[in-house]
Amino acid sequence: MHSQLSPHRAERVDLPGRYGPIAALRSPAAGGDLGATALLVPGYTGSKEDFAPLLDPIADAGLEVLAIDLPGQYESAGPVAEADYRPGPLGAAVAELVGKLAVDRRVLLLGHSYGGLVARAAVLAGAPVSGLTLLSSGPSELPPGDRRTALDHGEVVLREQGIEASQRLNEVRATADPRWALVPAELKNFYRERFLRSTPAGLLGMGDSLRTEPDLVAKLARALRAARVPCLVACGELDDAWSAASQRDMAERLDADFAVLKGVRHSPNTEAPEALLATLLPTWRAWLAG
Repeated sequence: MHSQLSPHRAERVDLPGRYGPIAALRSPAAGGDLGATALLVPGYTGSKEDFAPLLDPIADAGLEVLAIDLPGQYESAGPVAEADYRPGPLGAAVAELVGKLAVDRRVLLLGHSYGGLVARAAVLAGAPVSGLTLLSSGPSELPPGDRRTALDHGEVVLREQGIEASQRLNEVRATADPRWALVPAELKNFYRERFLRSTPAGLLGMGDSLRTEPDLVAKLARALRAARVPCLVACGELDDAWSAASQRDMAERLDADFAVLKGVRHSPNTEAPEALLATLLPTWRAWLAG
């Protein structure tokens, strides 16, 4: 079973950031170095560990790989104000990091879910990327559905009762899914620790943005076209956040490549990493060779 606890060779490092240290997992390119870094950005309530199953294969393909916690997530320092956790401010912080990396290497930026909205904002802020991958991420706010309803309820509990009560609500909600009983205790403990170590302001700011983010696809398309940056949109066939159809439409509007993974839900990086890598790696190699 692949998960956030899948073994890998990457080293835990801290990178300089505008709000304080950015926690990361970093692995150098193994074998033939293609001179590029894959920068992986997680989603809401996520962390760098969400990419654990991808780290070694990406490095073995000749790419340096860097997976981060966004500011305020898990082990990264973050700002105080909720508004600073919107895609715009977080995207500016990621753009600064890309700028530092791009001094020596080409950067391929990948954002998962909310991280895709942040990666989009980073490109709009001028991040000098050589390719953009939007993974299980949509054109705008979350559409109506279970995930959005959970955000609505979770905000009330978090504001009125605090983060520990919010975590208990998460676990009660998780037990409604029969798959939760199959999750190992060690992984459940990791989910709990990660959530409790994230900043309440970050959870509230990101959660609000997931319900208010405007459609910026046309603006992103113009920016990608002007900078001649290629783009890939990839998602699971059964994505329960943004539908595969909405992501296909976004890809068409971006003039981007599109890949849908059969039988996969919202997190291909842990659900089906081999299938995801079979799309990512050839696409990225073609971008770098172009």
